[in-house]
Amino acid sequence: MKTRQAEIGILCWEAGHVPRGLVQLESLVGNSTNPDSYTFPVRFCRVKGANIETILENPSPVVLQAMIAEAKAMVADGVRAITTSCGFNAIFQEELADAVDVPVFTSSLLQVPFVQKMIGFRGEVAVITAKAAALKPEHLAAAGITRTDNVHVHGLEKCTQWSKIFTSPEEDMDLEAVRGEILGVALEALKAHPRTRAVVLECTDLPPFAEEIRGVTGLPVFDFITLVNAVHASL
Repeated sequence: MKTRQAEIGILCWEAGHVPRGLVQLESLVGNSTNPDSYTFPVRFCRVKGANIETILENPSPVVLQAMIAEAKAMVADGVRAITTSCGFNAIFQEELADAVDVPVFTSSLLQVPFVQKMIGFRGEVAVITAKAAALKPEHLAAAGITRTDNVHVHGLEKCTQWSKIFTSPEEDMDLEAVRGEILGVALEALKAHPRTRAVVLECTDLPPFAEEIRGVTGLPVFDFITLVNAVHASL
């Protein structure tokens, strides 16, 4: 008997509160908020109050409660797992997972402990993030990362085009230049830490560039799409 494919619910930033550059990135297949990134049903839920300030810069307990309410509503309506459209939601992993009775995976950072076991004790992991200064030890701990000496965080906030997300949110980005910046950070990560054996992309806007990162680094790359595909396969 053929069964209906499991649907995954994705908690997203509030409509109208997304920087112009991120809206551009959402048009790329592989982005967490692009429906063409998935081969299975997903349901997007725009959470009131969720934006760069309340998720990335200063995680808001008020927005967390709104996320919990939306997650519960989606689960009641048949959604089989819950995720989010921003890796910084790792800070809310425990609270969201405790709130519903379906799998919850807030961030691609949840893959880091798995990757650490795969690459051996001497191997190192490069985490590429939207903003290194905002990725705190609390985020790593919430994602289950108990060993941090072999995890190296590399931020994109110093890149000219990418930084417009934070400094000029109403301006367009040059997507081709952004592509070059991302690949450049990946190569710099390997140069800085030659024992790097895998890359984990924190940011859910980065999966469209994952294949090119694999190409220039020769390393396995784990991102939001590898995680959501694995969870969906389990359902």
